[in-house]
Amino acid sequence: MLDQPKFAAPDYAPDRWRNITRNYAPSDVERLAGSLPIRHTLAEHGARQLWNLLQNEDFVPTLGTFTGNQAVQQVKAGLKAIYLSGWQVAADANSSGNMYPDQSLYPVDSVPAVVKRINKALQRADQIQTMERTDGISTTDLDFFVPIIADAEAGFGGALNAFELMKAMIEAGAAAVHFEDQLASEKKCGHLGGKVLVPTSQFIRTLNAARLAADVMGVPTLIMARTDAEAARLITSDIDEQDAPFVTGERTAEGFYRLKGGIDAAIARGIAYAPYADLIWCETSTPDLAEARKFAEAVRKVHPEQMLAYNCSPSFNWAKHMDEAAMASFQREIAAMGYKYQFITLAGFHNLSLSTFELARAYKADGMAGYSRLQQAEFTAEQHGFSAVRHQREVGTSYFDAVSMAVSQGKSATTAMGESTETAQFH
Repeated sequence: MLDQPKFAAPDYAPDRWRNITRNYAPSDVERLAGSLPIRHTLAEHGARQLWNLLQNEDFVPTLGTFTGNQAVQQVKAGLKAIYLSGWQVAADANSSGNMYPDQSLYPVDSVPAVVKRINKALQRADQIQTMERTDGISTTDLDFFVPIIADAEAGFGGALNAFELMKAMIEAGAAAVHFEDQLASEKKCGHLGGKVLVPTSQFIRTLNAARLAADVMGVPTLIMARTDAEAARLITSDIDEQDAPFVTGERTAEGFYRLKGGIDAAIARGIAYAPYADLIWCETSTPDLAEARKFAEAVRKVHPEQMLAYNCSPSFNWAKHMDEAAMASFQREIAAMGYKYQFITLAGFHNLSLSTFELARAYKADGMAGYSRLQQAEFTAEQHGFSAVRHQREVGTSYFDAVSMAVSQGKSATTAMGESTETAQFH
């Protein structure tokens, strides 16, 4: 490992790199960055926002999102960051148009494309809000440019693939990106079987590649390292001495080595990854406070300032593990252990699935009365900041009317909103 040279820290966080190790030098970044600096404003802004939230909030809660409108509604409801999971992109938002399980089967450009889509939706919401405030129609003042935390899975290959994927995430406007220590070609959802880990040193190379990409792009993107060692039972190689205590020596038909996975293996990897990552995520099988505490205490004993992340997963049957009072305090309790970033990975999928199913049942049973009940619930939610019941306004019809008027010197006869049924019936 190189002696750590000085990398320029952002003005808002002079100690940004205090706990970060890079196995390369500033001269490497200079050689690779090219001669014309290109600003990535959304990624820069998001990284700053997320860093400040992590420093100043007890914890940052997010919901898994895979459409632009979901992100807009989450901001209007008061959430301060957005999580984009590869699972949901695989299921219903990837560029191949297919439905996939969470096994890295979808095209590598899919998550960056959804990051871009979400940022464009947030930008449109901001434009509408700015116009309405300028016109005196609204006093709402939400910050729609919230940070997006995006899933890079296992990097879709080796270190070079991770380097290129990280660059694509930054170009799309991601504030943070997470990578996991599975073999990309055998990648599984953390709550499925058959997971194969790569050696600890190989994953550190992936983390270095991601950091190098961010440095080359000139953005202090946050990097989250996820370990699946708690539940994994296979590893590609026994070459790394750091993995030796957990490798049994047995081989599988595919040539993999059997692994004694568990919380101790996860702790060892968390400690090894900490110098290279802003956040450490240990994927778990149950929402176990004792296990969460053991992991946090062990990692933070070696790295006292290390921030942690926790997946409050829909793969857990929460009601089987704790009562509602325990659920209500769960996130605060783990936040006190150092889990500063907490997320429900598949919230968007489950919410969209159930709400659509319930509407379809109501419509089948009661016709328009079934739909009207949804509409009345929308009107009720307006008192809390919901606005999508006025769907034409929500997607920017008035905004493009303003564009039309601007280019027509205020004399356009083809504006859309004035004679709409929404103007007549929803005001």
